[in-house]
Amino acid sequence: MPISRFYKLYISPNRKYVKVLKNLLGFVPGNLSLYRLAFRHKSAAQNVKKGVKNSNERLEFLGDAVLGSVVAEVLFKLYPYEDEGFLTELRSKIVSRVNLNQLGKKLGFDKLIEFDNRALNSQRQGSLLGDAFEALIGAVYLDKGYDFTKNFLINHIIKSHIDIHKLEQTETNFKSKLIEWCQRHGKDISFDLVSNHEGENIKLFSVQASVDGEIVGLGKEFSKKNAEKLAAEKACESLGI
Repeated sequence: MPISRFYKLYISPNRKYVKVLKNLLGFVPGNLSLYRLAFRHKSAAQNVKKGVKNSNERLEFLGDAVLGSVVAEVLFKLYPYEDEGFLTELRSKIVSRVNLNQLGKKLGFDKLIEFDNRALNSQRQGSLLGDAFEALIGAVYLDKGYDFTKNFLINHIIKSHIDIHKLEQTETNFKSKLIEWCQRHGKDISFDLVSNHEGENIKLFSVQASVDGEIVGLGKEFSKKNAEKLAAEKACESLGI
């Protein structure tokens, strides 16, 4: 065993936390501060510079991109004869906040995440585990590199905890769920096509979901239908549906 790993596991003052992460992830982390940050929600964070907090939001952004890339490659190889629409929808099911929340709970993230329950109602707490999952992927990527992260996701997460073929058969219609919720609560719902930001791919469709005039979800995809689905999913997440 390398000296650095021996130190972290048996001598370091952080050895208990390192052992918890090793049991959770299957490897000894290098830069421990990245993993602590991955489990820190903005409600428990401190301002560090120009209003930016030392929370997991930036790692979540990075992890989302890495996760999407790995899942896309896995599906591309697993379904060589399916079209872009099928692959996009199945990827959306795998990386949906609902699925990532379930994964986070299954992996025991609830024991590690830092947040202020006084600042978050029960609805907002619903996305904590999924956010932390994406942030963790960002931390692994920065700590170990893309190839290591890809192997970790495929062998430790996807093969062990995600039944892709079962998800393929699952109908996850967030748009219908959102519309039904609005009807039950007497709220107006609309899906509006909006302009892309300057420099964005002109082929992307940007759709925002609004409830009673308030924007609650934004989706960007290469078809209007899929952009609406993504906007609806983000809206359901925001509203705790």
